[in-house]
Amino acid sequence: MKMSGAQMVCEAIIAEGVTTVFGYPGGAIMNVYDAIYKQNGFEHILNRHEQASVHAADGYARATGKVGVAMVTSGPGFTNAVTGLATAYMDSIPMVVISGQVPLSLIGTDGFQEIDAVGISRPCTKHNYLVDRLEDLPRIMKEAFYIASSGRPGPVLVDIPKDITAEIGEFIYPSEVNIPTYKPTHKGNDRQIKKAVEAIISAKKPLLYVGGGVVLGNAGELVRKLANITQIPTVETLMARGVMGDSNPLLLGMLGMHGNYSSNMAMSETDLVISLGARFDDRVTGKLSEFAKYAKIIHVDIDPANIGKLVDVDFPIVGDTADVVAKMIELIENTVDTSRYQAWRDILCRYNELHPLRYEDSDEVLKPQWVIERIGQTLGEKCIITSDVGQHQMWAAQFFPFDRPRQWINSGGLGTMGFGFPAAIGAKRGCPDKTVINITGDGSILMNMQELVTAAEYGIPVINVILNNHFLGMVRQWQTFFYEKRYSSTDLSFQPNFKMLAEACGGIGYDVTTKKEFDEALADAIKQNKVCFMNVAVNRLENVLPMVPAGGALYNMLLEDKEF
Repeated sequence: MKMSGAQMVCEAIIAEGVTTVFGYPGGAIMNVYDAIYKQNGFEHILNRHEQASVHAADGYARATGKVGVAMVTSGPGFTNAVTGLATAYMDSIPMVVISGQVPLSLIGTDGFQEIDAVGISRPCTKHNYLVDRLEDLPRIMKEAFYIASSGRPGPVLVDIPKDITAEIGEFIYPSEVNIPTYKPTHKGNDRQIKKAVEAIISAKKPLLYVGGGVVLGNAGELVRKLANITQIPTVETLMARGVMGDSNPLLLGMLGMHGNYSSNMAMSETDLVISLGARFDDRVTGKLSEFAKYAKIIHVDIDPANIGKLVDVDFPIVGDTADVVAKMIELIENTVDTSRYQAWRDILCRYNELHPLRYEDSDEVLKPQWVIERIGQTLGEKCIITSDVGQHQMWAAQFFPFDRPRQWINSGGLGTMGFGFPAAIGAKRGCPDKTVINITGDGSILMNMQELVTAAEYGIPVINVILNNHFLGMVRQWQTFFYEKRYSSTDLSFQPNFKMLAEACGGIGYDVTTKKEFDEALADAIKQNKVCFMNVAVNRLENVLPMVPAGGALYNMLLEDKEF
């Protein structure tokens, strides 16, 4: 069938089963938007900023496990999207971003709104394409979706010159992909898996270290089964919260800079680390020379470049986490003596009793931890939680009772303020049956507040809970601890009226100062079923604890405010 390049883009999106595309039009991609106007195979959501379009596609992908799709124009349209690409790249999120480009004849001439999208995006995409022949476009679109979702997932950019989208040609969409240089390894080496299982059986103090790759690989149920069969204590990274379920007695909690005392001590004293889909991020390991220094390490990862990159590994296993864990279960079931680890579990239980995750509640001022716990008590598994970056993100990870993978959506690797709201829009579009709550701060929410208009126009009822301490909270905390309370450019006392701002953009707003007001506002927000800003006044100087100072060992945690 003959059609324009713009129509080919739309047909490829439909062929890949995509139902929602997020984007913002402009000159170089106008032909594609004209084709979108004429088709009825997918919905297009007009965000109010290109960065938000990519974050929304990202949130959609994280919540559903499908490939997210965003569309932007050339020049500033693309450069606005780069932060979204980098955010997805750092967290290995499957996404295809389609960008318009100036006509081929203008490339390299500094034409109006020309930018080297391929060159700029190379460090923050899994792969990218500049389409310079119409006949290559169907193949490239097919490859883009395949590369984005296979192996270690990641964002793929397809940059299409305007004249290519206008050209007419034959559209034949490939049924399969053949990329000789790209062959991800999915099945783990049986011999290495057997050696790893033997190490588990002979260990005295093993520890399951669960990372975001378990979520991406849909291996949550298998990891829970492995833990329950072996009765091995388990820690989760920030990106893996929800894999074990917070009610599971084997879960010690989150690991790392703001991890639980028992989790960090377990990693410091274990004799065998069983790393599943984790990449040994610096916020998890702390001082590398002190990280799990008494342990042998099993490292299971889909990406061979991750294995041995930061720590020496004794049992490297390249493969899909689900495949490897399933084989481990086959070998270890009815073989392991779970009582062997009882003394180890008792030690870790004692650590948790010594320093549990806690805070001092108050009836005079709202504590952010209470707010997050209350959301969990009210909605539990019925909701998806997104967040921005800062103290509120860490409190959410610590105190919300996550019970399933893909319930927790945040920017872990890049740490992108402004991510939470548009990601929540994407998550809600992908999972309309779930209540989606964005836990954010008074600094982060302003970075993409224009998405109030998007959510209001399309009827996307995201609840934004703004934990308002009138500070850039996490930076202020570091200034308190390490800069002798010199609060340089972190005081946010001058603020908009968040309630009126939400109402001006077609949403609803609440001002909350007490527990009773919070309960009433949350109940009403759920009932109203509209996008809202819930401005919650919380204790200004509350700190996130425990905390491992940057570059410190995991066992050297700051546990109480009185230390400062």
